[in-house]
Amino acid sequence: MAWFWRGLREGVVTTDYPRRPDPTADRFPAAIRVRGSAALPAGPETADLCPTGAITVGDDGTVRLDRGRCILCRRCVRARPDLFAPAYGTEIAELRRPALTVPPREEDSAALAAVRGELAARTARFRRSLHVRHIDAGSDGSEEWEIAALTNPVYDIHRLGIFFTASPRHADLLMITGAGTRGMAPAVRRTYEATARPVAVLAVGSDACSGGMHAGSYATLDGVGRTAEVDVWVPGSPPSPFSLLHALLLAVGRISVHRGTP
Repeated sequence: MAWFWRGLREGVVTTDYPRRPDPTADRFPAAIRVRGSAALPAGPETADLCPTGAITVGDDGTVRLDRGRCILCRRCVRARPDLFAPAYGTEIAELRRPALTVPPREEDSAALAAVRGELAARTARFRRSLHVRHIDAGSDGSEEWEIAALTNPVYDIHRLGIFFTASPRHADLLMITGAGTRGMAPAVRRTYEATARPVAVLAVGSDACSGGMHAGSYATLDGVGRTAEVDVWVPGSPPSPFSLLHALLLAVGRISVHRGTP
């Protein structure tokens, strides 16, 4: 009975996203940005600020940050606030791994359009009903909390026709978390191959994008990109439920890479 009265008192708590922007989503510090232009004065010691090697400094002082490697420790923001700052908003997923680097390098617009068109054509049949299989490829558990939140009353992905399934044979999309441990690589590959075609794949979190703190070690690969063919890259440590929701809708062509009409 208490739940009944609480529901009447609080009303509908489910977000209107993606139909309308959520008022809280754009206040979330989802990533790190490089201030100003791509050519800012910095010495080689600036790259040493990042424990995962996400920061690179060119010979001309050009600073770039790979969000696919960034674990959001904010060490760079504290040490060099003139160069780095939090980036607010949650639509941070990209269709190509190099696009996670900021400031962005000049991209081949024709190639990007081809990637977007191929993915949209492949996943067009999933726009009304999408079944998702989650795979843990060596996660620390943080991404799993955010994925679980997608089914709560605030996000309620079921309203968008998105459901989780226990079997890859019933799945249309795979969400892979974790750094891609060598021991899990065969299992991830078998799951990928067992999924019906067509299939879309999300690499969820910086660990999945790059391998995280221990990329290329005796136990860990450099993410999951060599184990499965990734279609959407979602940085963050961990990415928020809004970022995951944006990535899911991006994968099936219901929203653009950056804010657009679903």
